Amino acid sequence: MESDSTHAHLKRLTNVFQENPIYFITCCCKRRLPTLNNSIANEILVDEWQNSRERHGWCIGKYVIMPDHVHFLASPDAEAKSLSQFMQAWKQWTSKRITSALSIEPIWQKEFFDHLLRNDESLSEKWDYIHNNPIRANLVSCSNEWQYQGYVHFR
Repeated sequence: MESDSTHAHLKRLTNVFQENPIYFITCCCKRRLPTLNNSIANEILVDEWQNSRERHGWCIGKYVIMPDHVHFLASPDAEAKSLSQFMQAWKQWTSKRITSALSIEPIWQKEFFDHLLRNDESLSEKWDYIHNNPIRANLVSCSNEWQYQGYVHFR
């Protein structure tokens, strides 16, 4: 039987609160298939992000759409759905629209990865990581050459 002290270090996580939090989110395609490397998928993802504030209370900042995954920065409004609820709805709607438009199977892995950014330095580091992802994947020689990236809105 585990004692209360076994997971004592996790108790501090319930006390984490940030006014105006920003999350770095990564969502991967099922079996890491390069489903997103086209203008149709790009348009659908951006459209859903543009409507995410009205529908879910989540503002989307910078993003990069890679062939088999997406990275984006997101921040909740005061009355936003939880991150899990938002991601479930976003993945459901983007999957329906992309699978219908491209006649493919559902596209997302079940899980997603998130990281709470704690300061401006962390935000800058994550954006550099996101922005340079197409270079690391040998898709372009300069990050600004990658066509599937942009900025939607923050508050």
